[in-house]
Amino acid sequence: MHDDRSHVEARLRRFIRERLEPAVHPDFRPLRVEHWSVPDEPVPFSEAVDRDYEPTPAGWTWGRAWSSTWFRLSGRLPEGWSRRHTEIVCDLGFTADRPGFQVEGLAYRPDGSILKAVSPRSHHLPLDADTDTDADADAADEVTFYIEAAANPDVAGEWTFATTDLGDKLTSGEDALYSLGAIGFAQRDETVWELLQDIHVLRGLLREVPQDSPRHHLIVRGLERMLDTLDPDDIAGTATRAREVIAPLLASPAHASSHRLVAVGHAHIDSAWLWPTRETVRKVARTFANALDLMQRHPEFVFAASSAQQYAWLEQHYPDLFERVREQVRAGRFVPVGGMWVESDTNMPGGESMIRQFLHGKRFFRERFGIETEEVWLPDSFGYSAALPQIVRGTGSRWFLTQKLSWSQVNRLPHHTFWWEGIDGTRVFTHLPPADTYSSELSPAELLHTERNFQDAGAATMSLVPFGFGDGGGGPTREMLAAADRSRNLEGLPRVEIGTPSRFFTDAEAEYPDAPVWAGEMYLELHRGTYTSQLRTKQGNRRSEQLLHEAELWSATAAIRTGQPYPYDELRRAWETVLLLQFHDILPGSSIAWVHREAERDHARVRDELTALVDRSLAALVGGGSTALLANPMPMARDGVEAFAVGTPHETAAPATWERRQDGGVVVDNGVLKAVIDARGLVVSLVDAASGREAVAPGGAANRLVLHRDTPNEWDAWDIDDHYRRNATPLDVGTPDALDVISGDDGAVTVVVTRSFGSSSVTQRLGLAPGSPALDIELVIDWHESQKLLKLFADIDVHADVTAAETQFGHVHRVTHENTSWEAARFEFCAHRWVHVGEPGYGVAVTNDSTYGHDARRTARAGGGRSTTLGMSLIRAPRYPDPVADQGMHTLRVSLRPNAGIRDAVAEGYRLNRPLRHVTGDHPAAPLFAIRSETVVAETVKLADDESGDVILRLYESAGGRGSVSVSALFDAASCQRTDLLERPAGEQWDAASVTLELRPFEIVTLRYRRAGGDAASSGR
Repeated sequence: MHDDRSHVEARLRRFIRERLEPAVHPDFRPLRVEHWSVPDEPVPFSEAVDRDYEPTPAGWTWGRAWSSTWFRLSGRLPEGWSRRHTEIVCDLGFTADRPGFQVEGLAYRPDGSILKAVSPRSHHLPLDADTDTDADADAADEVTFYIEAAANPDVAGEWTFATTDLGDKLTSGEDALYSLGAIGFAQRDETVWELLQDIHVLRGLLREVPQDSPRHHLIVRGLERMLDTLDPDDIAGTATRAREVIAPLLASPAHASSHRLVAVGHAHIDSAWLWPTRETVRKVARTFANALDLMQRHPEFVFAASSAQQYAWLEQHYPDLFERVREQVRAGRFVPVGGMWVESDTNMPGGESMIRQFLHGKRFFRERFGIETEEVWLPDSFGYSAALPQIVRGTGSRWFLTQKLSWSQVNRLPHHTFWWEGIDGTRVFTHLPPADTYSSELSPAELLHTERNFQDAGAATMSLVPFGFGDGGGGPTREMLAAADRSRNLEGLPRVEIGTPSRFFTDAEAEYPDAPVWAGEMYLELHRGTYTSQLRTKQGNRRSEQLLHEAELWSATAAIRTGQPYPYDELRRAWETVLLLQFHDILPGSSIAWVHREAERDHARVRDELTALVDRSLAALVGGGSTALLANPMPMARDGVEAFAVGTPHETAAPATWERRQDGGVVVDNGVLKAVIDARGLVVSLVDAASGREAVAPGGAANRLVLHRDTPNEWDAWDIDDHYRRNATPLDVGTPDALDVISGDDGAVTVVVTRSFGSSSVTQRLGLAPGSPALDIELVIDWHESQKLLKLFADIDVHADVTAAETQFGHVHRVTHENTSWEAARFEFCAHRWVHVGEPGYGVAVTNDSTYGHDARRTARAGGGRSTTLGMSLIRAPRYPDPVADQGMHTLRVSLRPNAGIRDAVAEGYRLNRPLRHVTGDHPAAPLFAIRSETVVAETVKLADDESGDVILRLYESAGGRGSVSVSALFDAASCQRTDLLERPAGEQWDAASVTLELRPFEIVTLRYRRAGGDAASSGR
């Protein structure tokens, strides 16, 4: 029957495959192909062009994993063929229709200029762009191109998540991966191609409209008449008439109430993931070249790309291409978005790191393009910290976009357009594209899913859809632009217009100013394992962050006190390295072995460089004497040394003592805290002298180790699924391998407990220092497990309804029950340096130096009541994408402080992560500021980023209440002004001698001090 959709579908399917698609390129003539295989790492065109090329037969097998091969294509345009209607079709050996996860190529002209990229969905090279009207006819008919082809392996393995050695060129082998396909001239029938695009849209629409609707019947009949009109033996001669037959179907306008879609050209490029950063550099060039080529041919096309780092790579490695991008930025068609150095993770980076993502990113965009980005663009990061709205607004951005929350396993955010409120009350206008993808092809199915899925319909009428193949897949294609053109105003579909993100956000905010509010973190109910995977990368990040703080603090102090030049360039390079390594597939531990091997190397280099800066600055501050001194990088006094100062060590308290228990255990006491470790090596009692209260739950322990089976349903390195909790093997049952006691020269007592399990071992060093209110636990893990998760549990005798977990510039509360599906889905959460478990009047602070994954559970007590068990995920062993993730030795530190409030937790977090530094010199060094407050903490002291020599002081309220602070400059300062987080004037100005401020809960304040007589020269540079 003529109205039978399955009938017309079947007819269309075969007709397209056997008649229409071949008719797009009705004639093909092979080109001469030659190759030169690069012996090792990629080389630039200037080197490749002068190499000796070998003839390359059709079907040549080439490309070991991660290698590069240059192909030279040459030939003479067949007689009678015009460049306008001819293109080169280039199959490098594409193995699947999955752009971005296999071989990719970049085409060059003989003069070294870049034409465009070659990928499975965009494998043509146009000849019309090479037309030279001054060239003679013979020369114009000669064609030569060079293609740099990257033999990137399909590490994803068709998303089987199979263990593979392809993730590092050190282990990927020598086997060739690809077989060269057809490469040659092809005549292109534009009319047939346009007909195909008409059919794709109507065919897609037919699948979506109700089968009993008039629109459905009209499309079925129209497509049948179109097929009847086409002559199978003369497609070219009948294509125009066939288009006329279905033209009325494409001219029927959308309903006035149709949803409005702003389509933004995009190509999400992970700065590293299943490839190293060196390959991302080339992916950026390929993708941006494709976007520029489309801009030449489609005046309406605009393309948005984030990540200043990627533009910086382009400027460094492809300067001519960068200049072409700059021209289109000026024209408003190539749109930098996001304002960040990379699309970073937002759960684990410290607060200062999140600010610097914007400081460095926005500075790059201002300096290179003269623009101020206003939208934060994080479509793929794994959840969003509740501190982010304040940071977004404080760095001059107005809007926030993400898509990743559509991946949540259980619950769905109730809105797509809303105000997102952070922990301090700041709100940012936010959009989650209801397309549920950041790589749309603008198919009717995707467009209608967007319209049907939009949860704010009725109050709002528009959404944004990013379109284009990402990760080196070529970005938007001419087929997508054809789909957008046909869907601009088409009955049955939402209205589609190509536009910029700012265009969407401006209109959406104006239309929906009273949008609903979502308060708190935007937790992704997936990828919870990213808080733990690749421990070495996470430790490198934490330590780099702390060293950056120290290097800036002591360098600024030395610049003010001694005139030593401030190391702007060195610090900038270090920051940009660390910011790159916070990308949302590097810091979370979800990249291949190559990426994490390089991340560990880069963090080690940053450590060495920053340590040298710290040593140099401290030497300048204290002189060359031999007096023992302590440098305190903490924002609070410790051991008698002022905050941010170098002082003389304070006389220590009485040494800790210990005694052996009858059962073979140990009791350790320093007069402030008493710990009982039983014969199993378990801390079964922890009592502080001030309260006399027991911190350890009855029958529990404060240092329980449990090994879990860790077999995620899908994404190995990404996920911890809740069924892990049903497979637990306690490691603290029975006698440990060893239980020893060490009395240190510093008066500390350390109980050393060693256990073996599987192919691994763990040593806990339970240390109590003189006068310390906290028990320190150092864990040395020799890890050789597979698909296992090691957790450390503290059973705390506290009836806690919520925990407080540190995040950037504050903390968030998380309930300990699972009353709702939202709470049950948050079974693993992220915390920074500390978690506080408390009830009114009493609490316990648990701090760490490199652990992010946590969980908190209620524990019923015999006889009624309950306790709280806090779990810390220490280390995992996923097999994909890095089959040897975290194998080997690791050292972590945890601390437990009973009878602690939030302020104590904050102080302990700093103590464990910013240790005192022992130096020798002639004299102490005073801090730059005297800061007096109960809850306001100074996070950062540095010189201003603009190299003016001004001093920057960043403060935040840490306890979640109103906070008062008084700040006095202890150097010759002329004035003090409040700035935004990018150090630009944004408020009051005061006398620098004394400033008193009232901060709202978790408010961040940045103060800029201009030195007396200060100008650029005062920076010491």
